[in-house]
Amino acid sequence: MVSRDQKNWQIAAHIVMIILAALAILPFILLVVASFTQEDVALKYGYSYFPKAFSLEAYKYIGQNASTFVRAYGMTIIVTLFGTVGAIVLTALTGYVLSKRNLPGVKVMNLYVIFTMLFNGGLVATYISYVTIFHIKNTVFALIVPALLMNAFNIMLVRNYFEHSIPEEIYESARIDGASEMTIFFKLVLPLSVPILATIGLMSGIAYWNDWQNALYYIDDKQLYTIQAVLNSINASISALASLGGTSAGVSAANLPSTTIRMAVAVVGILPILCIYPFFQKYFAAGLMAGSVKG
Repeated sequence: MVSRDQKNWQIAAHIVMIILAALAILPFILLVVASFTQEDVALKYGYSYFPKAFSLEAYKYIGQNASTFVRAYGMTIIVTLFGTVGAIVLTALTGYVLSKRNLPGVKVMNLYVIFTMLFNGGLVATYISYVTIFHIKNTVFALIVPALLMNAFNIMLVRNYFEHSIPEEIYESARIDGASEMTIFFKLVLPLSVPILATIGLMSGIAYWNDWQNALYYIDDKQLYTIQAVLNSINASISALASLGGTSAGVSAANLPSTTIRMAVAVVGILPILCIYPFFQKYFAAGLMAGSVKG
């Protein structure tokens, strides 16, 4: 039987969680409502959960310039898919190697990975390296490789999961049966690591989907713009959207719903993440808890 103190604590905990959930959900609701608000009303009265007038002008403009947004959406999907798969593969391989405490030089490799979490060469050195040495400017690789493909924090999560969540007896049994390290990794370790891999995939996918900085630094070709890069261009200047194709639809930049269209593009950009996240939430929590165990 639940005591009175426990019941009071549960009530208080539920109230706190309801408040936190509301704080997380209400901004999204405001974003959606603002995207349907009439432009002059939004400019005069600001954003409101109950605007004085609704309008579909922002979404009509997106429809009129569908080619621009479809192209940006397609580029975002391609970058997210290939980048996420690449991040999972490289992170899992690196984490598996670093989880072998008896491997010669593994301490140095761990130190090297941890070092990159604390220090880096800075933006100028990074830009010069990628542009003049690797020549990724204005290529799709500029949206995949820099600062996203490999993440030291993710590597540490995967390493800890491999080291502490998979019993050593499984490794020993496989080696006795004659299995190679590659066989152990692909046929034993990966099937047992779905929670942490789903967690890494979710975090990497969200990072790729929301990334706009790489496009800002390395992309001048508007054909390679992702949906976030388009949104960033809108935020910087509404005339940038017109240069992406707005004039072809017969709409001048001066007549664009500049305030509400930002909200509409943000809604369109965030919908896939909102739809996918609930399916990965259980893996996300389990993966973070298991991967953060410190040995």
